[in-house]
Amino acid sequence: MSASPRPELGRFLRHLQDERGLSAHTVSAYRRDLNQLETFLSEYLARTTWRWTDPDVDRLAVRAFLGWCERKGLTRRTAARKLSAARAFFRFLSLDERIPADPTRAVRSPKIEKRLPGHLSRADARAVLEAAEERAAGNTLAATRALVVLEMLYGSGIRLSELHGIDVASLDRARRQARVLGKGNKERLVPVTTSSLRAIDRYLPRRAEVVRSGEGGLLVNASGGRLSRRSIQHVVRDAFEAAAGARGLSAHSLRHSFATHLLEAGADLLAVKELLGHVSLSTTQIYAHTTKERLLRVYRDAHPRSD
Repeated sequence: MSASPRPELGRFLRHLQDERGLSAHTVSAYRRDLNQLETFLSEYLARTTWRWTDPDVDRLAVRAFLGWCERKGLTRRTAARKLSAARAFFRFLSLDERIPADPTRAVRSPKIEKRLPGHLSRADARAVLEAAEERAAGNTLAATRALVVLEMLYGSGIRLSELHGIDVASLDRARRQARVLGKGNKERLVPVTTSSLRAIDRYLPRRAEVVRSGEGGLLVNASGGRLSRRSIQHVVRDAFEAAAGARGLSAHSLRHSFATHLLEAGADLLAVKELLGHVSLSTTQIYAHTTKERLLRVYRDAHPRSD
C-alpha cells in the first residue's frame, strides 16, 4: 500500500495531542472538521492526489469550503468553528515552512451573534441545592455524592472534566481550595466553599465504604472506581428536575451560573476570568453581556416610563 499523499494532517493531530496537550475530545473535533475539509477539497479540485502544498489550495478554495458548509445546511457557528480548525492547521504548516503562505489569513469568519450561555437564576440554584441537601440527609453514597457534585460545580465554577479529575489529595481544607487540571493540562487553584466542604465531610464516610485500594479520585462509583464524566452529567440532570427553571440545562450551566452570579454581585471581570481559568478576557466577557441583558430586562419591566 502506498503512503498517504497528505501525511501532514496526522502530524498536526499528534502535535495537538502531544505538544499542546489538548484532550482526546478536542483532538477528535479537529479531526472531524479537517477530514471534512479534505473531503471537500478532493471534490473541489476534482482529484484525490492533491497535496496541502498545492497552489490550488488557496484562499478561494477555503472560501468555497465555507460556501459548501452553507449548502450542507450547517449553521454559521459550525462553519466558523471549521474555519478556526483550518486556520490552526494551516498556521501549523506555515510555521513548519511546508506551505509558502497561509490561505486562511484573508478569509473572513462567518458573522455570528454571541449566544448567551444558559444558566440558573439564583432562586433556581437555591432550589436545586436545597433539594439535593434534603436527599443527602438519607446518608446514601449516591445522594451525598450528588450534593458534592452540585456544590463543587456551582461553588467553585469548575468544568465537569476538572471535577472528574479531582483527587481527595487535591483538596486543601485549611486554605479552602482545590487543585484542578484544566484545558491544555494547565493546573490552577480554585476556591472551595464552606458548603462544599460540609458536603464532602458527609460524603467521605460513604466513599470509604466502597473505594478500591489505590483509588485517589474524590468521586467514586458503587464499585469503588472513579465516577465517569457521563455519570456526573446524569447526577446533574437528575438534580435539575427539582427546579423548573433548571430543566433542560446541562452540567456546564452551573459554571455559567457561577460566573453570572459573581458578576451580578459586582465581582471584577478579571477576577472572574482567573477563577474560570480562561486564557482570554474576551471569553469571560460573554457573562458581562449576560448581566447587562438582565439589567435591561429589569429596567424595562420596572420603570414606569421604559416603554
